[in-house]
Amino acid sequence: MIIDNDLLSIQQARILAENAFEAQKKLAAFPQEKLDAIVEHVAQAVEQHAQSLALMSQEETDSGIWQDKFAKNTFVCKHVCEHLRGMQCVGVIGEDKENELMDIGVPVGVIVAASPVTSPVSTTIYKTLIAIKSGNAIVFTPHPRVMKSISHVLDIMIEAAHAAGLPEGCLAYLDTVTKAGSQELMNHPSVSLIMVSGVPGMLRLAQCSGKAIIYGGTGNGPAFIERTADLNQAVKDIITSKTFDNGMAPSAEQSIVVESCIADDVAHILEGHGAYFMSEEESLKLADLFFCPAGQRKKGTVGVPAATLARRAGFHVPEDVKVLIARRKYVSETDPYSRELLSPVLAFYEEDDWMHACEKCIELLLHERNSHTLSIHSGDKEVIRQFALKKPVGRLLVNTPASFGGMGATTNLFPSMTLGSGSAGRGITSDNVSPKNLIYVRKVGYGVRTVEDAQCAKTTVEHSGHPDKTNTQTNDSKALHALQHILKEAINVINDPSDR
Repeated sequence: MIIDNDLLSIQQARILAENAFEAQKKLAAFPQEKLDAIVEHVAQAVEQHAQSLALMSQEETDSGIWQDKFAKNTFVCKHVCEHLRGMQCVGVIGEDKENELMDIGVPVGVIVAASPVTSPVSTTIYKTLIAIKSGNAIVFTPHPRVMKSISHVLDIMIEAAHAAGLPEGCLAYLDTVTKAGSQELMNHPSVSLIMVSGVPGMLRLAQCSGKAIIYGGTGNGPAFIERTADLNQAVKDIITSKTFDNGMAPSAEQSIVVESCIADDVAHILEGHGAYFMSEEESLKLADLFFCPAGQRKKGTVGVPAATLARRAGFHVPEDVKVLIARRKYVSETDPYSRELLSPVLAFYEEDDWMHACEKCIELLLHERNSHTLSIHSGDKEVIRQFALKKPVGRLLVNTPASFGGMGATTNLFPSMTLGSGSAGRGITSDNVSPKNLIYVRKVGYGVRTVEDAQCAKTTVEHSGHPDKTNTQTNDSKALHALQHILKEAINVINDPSDR
């Protein structure tokens, strides 16, 4: 018997979208307290499987470090869940009694979500929690390479969510995943929002749907070390960040930019912390591993330890080497080190001063048009301020490891596993995505003055003029007379039922 997986996936996508649409209508009536109870129940249920899920995803992808994946899973189940408590997302979320204004949080409806290979379990858990928290239904289209891990964690959460009262259909996933099925799901009229994390191929499909998109994109994040920085701490932060899950965190540093006056000191400290500066020949051999001639990323390079990468490239480094570093001068379309490398590999640039370093960082940020994250290590508040004002980037992290600072573990940014990209046109937000990004705000404004009261402004303005400003006063008077005429006409229409 021949089975057409495309047709099967398309049909399943339609059923899931329609079921989610009907189920979300019921969910939209839930008060915040009931939504919160479901979130807590789901988080507690999946936390019990955090370690086994980390092991499963590491084995399935053959990348990263399971202990670090376990840390990410626990971070979402505990720290994120704690942060969600008390957050009001639906119903009355703001009230200004003095000005007679009110904000009502309204779920967007049905969300389609794609999870990445890099953090499949923690990202899936996170998106589920924030979708339920904000009263939305969510349907996942899992990445085929991590289908086992994503489907398993979703099965755990679906069972727990239903037991806690979530309407059936509000949390679901495609179990026959094809490009045609994913496209059908995103294009379905029942879907309001699409969330894409670290899957550039899915972004193109999402853009064709015409729907609102939240893009947790890839990024070529530079780390600038300025001369006033604590060099030892800066290097320690960068190495710690870049080796976390073997460099797969979306906000992890991809390159280091240093002022030339401290470059030798920084290089020496890097070597003391386990970094290996490759020769030009070695860096070219390693570069050949990463991308195909057409630009696609090759398999077998993401989340791989430094020593293993070196062996695959044809040279050897000590087993205790943590990060491979390639010295570079220019940002180039043909140089892989100008792109995001989801592994413990860094480019190293020297610049004369912080202003030239600033330009280099802009080049790197715009190279892949994602402008995701930039980190700076400095003790000069004015330099930090100038970087904050001028960099085309979604988030600027100061004196912190970027992998942890970006996700809100070592900063007070919202703790998130989906980080919006800063580039216009690729997504609707550059935020650390939270439940607040999954609602729209209905504005309520009470009448505080009559139309007749508005006409009184004429008298006030006429008497506030100055004798030496006759022309201005005359123009203002004409404008007010015109406004008064319009208001009178509007009142007449309102009071005359024959005109309705």
